[in-house]
Amino acid sequence: MSNGWPVVPLGQVVRHRKEFVTIDDTAEYKRCRVQLHAKGIVLRDLVRGAEIKTKDQQVCWRGEFLVAEIDAKVGGFGIVPEDLDGAIVSSHYFLFTIDDTELDRRFLDYFIRTPAFREQVNAQGSTNYAAIRPAHVLKYVIPLPPLPEQRRIVAKVEELAAKIEEARGFSSRTQAEARFVVASAMQNVWSNTSPWSRAPLGTMATTVSGQVDPTIRPYCELPHINGESMESGTGRLLPNYRTAREDGVTSGKYHFRANALLYSKIRPYLRKAVVVPFEGVCSADVYAFDTISPAIMLEFLKYALIEPNFTEYACRISGRTRMPKLNQKQLFAYQMPFPPRPEQHRIVAYLDALQAKVDSLKALQAQTAAELDALLPSVLDKAFKGEL
Repeated sequence: MSNGWPVVPLGQVVRHRKEFVTIDDTAEYKRCRVQLHAKGIVLRDLVRGAEIKTKDQQVCWRGEFLVAEIDAKVGGFGIVPEDLDGAIVSSHYFLFTIDDTELDRRFLDYFIRTPAFREQVNAQGSTNYAAIRPAHVLKYVIPLPPLPEQRRIVAKVEELAAKIEEARGFSSRTQAEARFVVASAMQNVWSNTSPWSRAPLGTMATTVSGQVDPTIRPYCELPHINGESMESGTGRLLPNYRTAREDGVTSGKYHFRANALLYSKIRPYLRKAVVVPFEGVCSADVYAFDTISPAIMLEFLKYALIEPNFTEYACRISGRTRMPKLNQKQLFAYQMPFPPRPEQHRIVAYLDALQAKVDSLKALQAQTAAELDALLPSVLDKAFKGEL
C-alpha cells in the first residue's frame, strides 16, 4: 500500500465519539447527509426541532470523520466540512474525531476515496448493504507517513485535482456551447425569409386523426413515441422508447406510418420534432404529420418546426400557462416560410452536417470526461503508494 511507510489501524489515529443531545422543538437545525461513492458530506435540509421525531441526535463538528452505518459499503462516508459544523445526524451515523498530531484530516479525506480503503469496507459483512459498526472502522488500516510528508502529498494532490477540475470545467463549457451551435445556425438560416414563399401550415400538411386501441395487436407491439423520446432542439429521436405494451398504455393513441414527422405540442419552447423511420403509435400530446405538400421536404419541415422563429410564434400563441400546449388550429394557422426545394435540400444538408459535427464533439467530450474521472483515482493510487 505504501513505500516504506508504517501502516496502522485507524483506531490509532481516530476516536469514536458517541455523544447525543436532546432536540429543542423551538430551535432550527441543519441536518447533513453522506453522499455515496465517497463524494462527501452535504446539507440535507434545515428543519425546526418540532419536525424531528427522534429527539436524541448527534452533533457533527467540522473535520470529523462521518460514516453511515448502512451506506458505508457504497461510499457513504466523508469528512464534515466547515459549513456543516454543528449539523445533526441520527444514531445511524458514526462520528470519529481525528488526532491531528498524527493524521492530517485532508490526508484521510483523500485516502478514503481510494480503492484500497473501499476494499477494506467491502470486506466487512456478507452483502453490499451489511451494516458497518464502529469497531470495523477502527480496524481499517491506513499508511501513515510523518505529518510533513502527509501535508506535502495533500498539497500535490490538491494541485493536480485543481488542474483536473479546470479541465473538467472547460469540457463542460464546451458541451454547453455545442448545444447552441445548431440553434444559432438555424437562427441565421431563418433570419431573412422575405424572398421565400409563405402559406398556412394547414394548407401544406395534415396530421393523423382517429385514435387506435394500443392494447390490441398490432398496435400494442409497436414502438410508443412521446415527447420524452425526442431530443430537445436537435430533431433527433432518442433510443429510450418502448412498445405500447411495455409502456402499459391503455388509452387511445395515434397510429403513424414509417418516416412520419412527429412534433411535440407540449411546452413548445423545448423544440421537439423528429422523423421516425419506423411505424409506431404516439400519444395525444404529439402531432403526427400524415401528408405533406410536394413543395416541402420532410426534413426541412422538421427543422422548420424547431427553428427559433416558429418556436417564438408557438410560445406566444400557446399562452403562458404552466404547461403551454399548441393546439392544431394554432399550428395550422402558422404562415410558414419556405424556399424552393433545391434551397431546402441545401439547408437540410448544411444543418445535418453541422449536427453531425456537434455529435462528434459531444462524443469526444464524453470520452474526455470519462478520462478525467479516472485521473484523480490514478493520482490517489500513486499518492498512497508513495509515488507522488
